[in-house]
Amino acid sequence: MKKILITFLLLCSLSGFSQEKVPAFKAGEWLKFRIHYGFLNASYATLHLSSKNLDGVPVYHVVGEGKTTGFASIFFKVDDTYESYFGRHDGKPYRFIRKIDEGGYTKDIEIDFNYEKDTAVLKDNKNGTQMDIPVHDRIQDLLSASYFLRNTYGLDQFEIGQSIDLDMLFDDDGVFKFKLKYLGKETLRTKFGKVECLKFRPMVQSGRVFKEKESLTLWVSNDLNKIPIRIKADLAVGSLKADLDGYNGLRNQFRIIMK
Repeated sequence: MKKILITFLLLCSLSGFSQEKVPAFKAGEWLKFRIHYGFLNASYATLHLSSKNLDGVPVYHVVGEGKTTGFASIFFKVDDTYESYFGRHDGKPYRFIRKIDEGGYTKDIEIDFNYEKDTAVLKDNKNGTQMDIPVHDRIQDLLSASYFLRNTYGLDQFEIGQSIDLDMLFDDDGVFKFKLKYLGKETLRTKFGKVECLKFRPMVQSGRVFKEKESLTLWVSNDLNKIPIRIKADLAVGSLKADLDGYNGLRNQFRIIMK
């Protein structure tokens, strides 16, 4: 369950490519997602964006939270919080925080990025340890990557089947490559009405959690916001589905096709 929620928070934030030089988000954006595991309403996840200053640097601060609820929490209780501070002007991550409690498995990690030294300092507050990890100035963390994509890339730069790679750091496992492949457009029925979406296929590692390398599918709104609408995953055991359940403070109009 823990790797599923990590992947979900990543995909919630990886909300597509900006088609024009129009900001895709603003401080105050709030998104809520309802996650189903099989027939269970397994959990809710939220993303909230605000504007702050960090050591004199103007940044956005995004907080991602995920919790199991109801019947699912009897089997596996999850209470996770992820935070990222990334530059308002350059989109670079400056601080990343991961505090999780997943069925008794806990982590309390803080990463500070130092671009003058090409180093990220990872502090493990639970174990009282610290380590330096080599990085470059195009690195992203689990949450900042999404907002970087939303404001940097134009969809007209990509064709169906084309992919984009990002280097990410969010744990003591070091830097890993994340790949997202564009599949085209599709219209989905949602609680808000019909929404035309851009469809993506994130490449994941098959094995204990996911059935195959291409077990995940992501749909994001085909408008200037590029917010996640739906995520589906075929897992090694069962399946997972997440849908947008609420939103507030969007930068641009949410394009809904009325019935």
